[in-house]
Amino acid sequence: MAATVALLAALDTKADDAAFLRARLRAHGHDVTVIDVGVLGAPGLDPDIDRSTVAARGGVELAQLRERRDRSTAVATMAAGAAAVVAELVGAGRADAVLAIGGGAGTTIGSAAMRALPLGLPKVILTTVSSGDTAGYVGTSDIVLFPSLVDVAGINRISAVTYARAADALSGMVSGARDGGQQVPDRPLVAATMFGVTTACVMRAKERLEAAGCEVLVFHATGTGGRTMERLVAEGLVDAVLDLTTTEWADEIVGGILGAGPHRLEAAARAGIPQVVSLGATDMANFGPPASVPREYADRVLYRHNAENTLLRVDAHEAGRIGRAIAGKLNAATGPATVLIPTRGVSALDVDGGPFDDPEARAALAAALLADLDPDVVRVEELDLHLNDPEFADLAASRVLAQIEEKTMLPRHTTGAAR
Repeated sequence: MAATVALLAALDTKADDAAFLRARLRAHGHDVTVIDVGVLGAPGLDPDIDRSTVAARGGVELAQLRERRDRSTAVATMAAGAAAVVAELVGAGRADAVLAIGGGAGTTIGSAAMRALPLGLPKVILTTVSSGDTAGYVGTSDIVLFPSLVDVAGINRISAVTYARAADALSGMVSGARDGGQQVPDRPLVAATMFGVTTACVMRAKERLEAAGCEVLVFHATGTGGRTMERLVAEGLVDAVLDLTTTEWADEIVGGILGAGPHRLEAAARAGIPQVVSLGATDMANFGPPASVPREYADRVLYRHNAENTLLRVDAHEAGRIGRAIAGKLNAATGPATVLIPTRGVSALDVDGGPFDDPEARAALAAALLADLDPDVVRVEELDLHLNDPEFADLAASRVLAQIEEKTMLPRHTTGAAR
């Protein structure tokens, strides 16, 4: 049975481009459902799903959009409508992949239609805006942005090449998705969070978990990484979480550039899956080059991590707010939850004599967390260790394994070094 590709294009301005791509995909043996997301001009190609349908699904009649002649409203409406139409097609098994084309507006509409689609379903946008800050388009999805090189404005000797390659790439993705791709063993899947300054801990814990038969996904806790992990947990793809690097909450509280938003740490709690959480890199908030650091932090402890990244050492007050925020999220846990507090430091910079060595801030973080955690919901262990100590990593891995096996071997609160 042939695969079906949903092709989104504004057929008043991109009809020739859409026709070329449709022909290329058909040559690969795929069926193509053309969805018109244009508004003003007459379509130059007959669509399978017309623009009136898309606009109505976005909550506004097409005639009203034309009367308003407001580009922003039109793009937002067609984006919402395209998302609804494509989700319905995929849900009904009538689309095996999605391809969108365009500049800024076409990419906005196409990405809106793709971001909530399942992981692994092929999604490609042939776009003029494939470089620069594309986070708003891609979000936490696996959308592929394919550069058009020239504007999406007809077929020429350059666009013919890039269009063909985009269609060929999507066709390959579809073939791979339909044959199942490489099979991997069915093992417990653990999601872990890591930062450069917590790598020693997380990689050792990963080795221990893999040796015990788990598969481990490591997410870089840079905002997008945390949100992506939360999404996969929410979609039911993860069996347990080793959330040792909760640094994104530091950025969220202090105003750094790598916050993951106010819903970080919620997915595992709602899903009821085992979670072992710690305070990795919560001693720091991230900013860009030194000139980008807000003026109110000019007299604070700063560390130039590299030319593009300046780290701010959070103070005791901020540390307390971070601790309370983490506690509030974990108190909503509906499954096994354990917090490990390393009292000797939470990052490679937060060590004895290190640039972020601040016993007062460490104590404030732990005190706020302990004061606000509900002991009937979350198990707590204070450990006379540094987060990057091998013993800490080993204990974290053992707690995940114990929770996966549904053991209740831990007391509600213990103090002292791990054994």
